[in-house]
Amino acid sequence: MSRKREPMPTADVEKFDWVLPFCVLALVSIGIVMVASASIAFSADAYGDPWFFLKRHLMFLGVGAVVALVVSQVPLSVWSRLSWPLLLFSCLLLLVVLIPGIGREVNGSRRWLAFGSITVQPAEVAKFCLLIFFASFLTRRNQQLRHWSSFMIPVFILGIVALMLLAQPDFGSVVVISGTVLAMVFLAGARLPHTFLLVGLAACALALMAMLSPYRLQRLTTFLDPWGDQFASGYQLTQSLIAFGRGEWFGVGLGNSVQKLFYLPEAHTDFIFAILSEEWGMAGGLVVIGLFAMLSWGLLRLVREALAQQKFFMALLAFGIAVLLAGQAFVNMGVASGLLPTKGLTLPFVSSGGSSLVVCCGLFALALRIQSELRSGDAEETAGNGMISQLPIFNPLQLGDRSVKEEAA
Repeated sequence: MSRKREPMPTADVEKFDWVLPFCVLALVSIGIVMVASASIAFSADAYGDPWFFLKRHLMFLGVGAVVALVVSQVPLSVWSRLSWPLLLFSCLLLLVVLIPGIGREVNGSRRWLAFGSITVQPAEVAKFCLLIFFASFLTRRNQQLRHWSSFMIPVFILGIVALMLLAQPDFGSVVVISGTVLAMVFLAGARLPHTFLLVGLAACALALMAMLSPYRLQRLTTFLDPWGDQFASGYQLTQSLIAFGRGEWFGVGLGNSVQKLFYLPEAHTDFIFAILSEEWGMAGGLVVIGLFAMLSWGLLRLVREALAQQKFFMALLAFGIAVLLAGQAFVNMGVASGLLPTKGLTLPFVSSGGSSLVVCCGLFALALRIQSELRSGDAEETAGNGMISQLPIFNPLQLGDRSVKEEAA
């Protein structure tokens, strides 16, 4: 028997509204400092300007701020109605980048589209579009998700996107996007046996692809013993681990990293967390981890509030943003510290990377829009709809067993 629960007072809810902007601004500030520090030697050598990558990073931050401003002004109901066009647009980009002569190839991977001096990574754009699509799709179809035939529809769509990403190849984006979508499907009310079976099949498929691909297999074996081939396939990881070791508790001091001096490749992008840990030590690394944990907590609070108001599109979208950002941060830091095989993912809001930084700003704007619309919700919608809010956030919420009010009407 369900016990009716009154919604939390507005004052108690709003007192934590500062969490999201504070965490993002702190991470962006740390990113500016660390991009400047980690890239200064490489920028001076490659471009004759020690601040080349810092200027580039600030330019993309400006673009990201404009994108965030635009995204935050669009009502969530409009984003929901645009879910299918956004899916088709992302699939089109993922197809176009595979065409020789159009997609830009770097180190054997065809992941970028060049527009003059600006490059766009379609996989990053796809993350933004897929979150909106699956949040809208699962909101409309959650009552049917408990049936195997309906459950396979989002899985089929995800499979098509994953195949296009693997063709680039971009194994890291496949892992992050697949994990995020499966978590959203689980939250939307899919049966536990269906979810666990799919997760098991996906894990087996990813493991098989890794074993059948020579370069992925080499990455796995290198990850298990990087010192066995420290001057070839294990070079990046060993240099990253040296950076962690030099940092000790409180670091060698800002700007005093040795590993950024042409020892550690991609020091300002994929391995920026290693340079941060070298210069700021374990204490600095824990601060960054704490900021991501606080950001995830703030997003999960939005999920609970949206569920309390029975605004399921907002709940699923906020949950997807939380899982995506936390998952990508975990993978990036795990790769840098030797916990995971090399994946080539940036650290959200911190690493230098145009498309990733702009998309992260867009996701942050979506979260702020969710927070704003939850605060301005009608009293009739909020009052008396607290039945779902008493469920633990990490339980399958089984939205399909309840009457759902479609927000995308």
